[in-house]
Amino acid sequence: MITQLFSIIIPVFFGVGCGYLWVRSGQSFDQEFITSLVFNIGTPLLIFSTLTRLDVDPRAFAEIAMVTVIALLIFFVISTLILKIAGLSQRTYLAAIVIPNTGNVGLPLCFLTFGEPGLVFGIIIYTIVTLVQFTFGLAIASGSFSISVLFKNPIIYSVLVALFVMITEAVLPEWIKDTALIYGQFAIPLMLISLGASLAKIKVNNFTRNLLLSSLRLLMGFGVGLIISNFFQLDGVARGVVIIECSMPAAVFNYMLAMKYNNDPDSVAALVVTSTLLTFVCLPVLIAFVISL
Repeated sequence: MITQLFSIIIPVFFGVGCGYLWVRSGQSFDQEFITSLVFNIGTPLLIFSTLTRLDVDPRAFAEIAMVTVIALLIFFVISTLILKIAGLSQRTYLAAIVIPNTGNVGLPLCFLTFGEPGLVFGIIIYTIVTLVQFTFGLAIASGSFSISVLFKNPIIYSVLVALFVMITEAVLPEWIKDTALIYGQFAIPLMLISLGASLAKIKVNNFTRNLLLSSLRLLMGFGVGLIISNFFQLDGVARGVVIIECSMPAAVFNYMLAMKYNNDPDSVAALVVTSTLLTFVCLPVLIAFVISL
């Protein structure tokens, strides 16, 4: 058990630590370029390669997607009520509490814990969460909503093409599979390094408030993930991945949106950092729990 835990956790800490120390040592790190590279090239190819290379049942895809949507709706209801009771700004905090970091932290953990089967389910959840991030999250941060932003998202197209290949059982040329595999593989390491670089630049204010909100994000996520996976009778890898992804900290992209639309970015940044650090503290317990299922 201990050896397995180390083999999962150390690669995550290593990647995040490299990014953090790189920035803190004064080295240049073009966050915007790296984020664009991961989001526009690495992640779409990772999704396409994983979904088409492995044997993925379209019905399993639909089931995990549905579970993810329901989990996010529950997060929304709980978070809205608690923020209203606490008298805190929903525009500032709602998206950050509702939308977990299923990419930078979640995907590496799913892969390291369950291998490629875990990565498949993690990618399905990440895809749905990304759609919500660029609709619901963007609408809250900007105060407006436009469906056209989805059509500028390369992840949408990679999923649609992958689903077409899965449903039709089309046979892809080896050069397409190899290209997608090679260039999709840089996404996960860069996600972790980018997360560490982001954490190095963010300052924490009002620690007590953010610790409480971070605890809400993690405990709510774990509880909902556990209950909903039991309700839908998920088992094995699917159950573990749902619990892991639901338990992730606030997504870094919430901070980027808050900066872009001047929506109290310091408070959002503090929540992102605090929830991420709290997740790392709880990580051994979380991973030990899911691998014991």
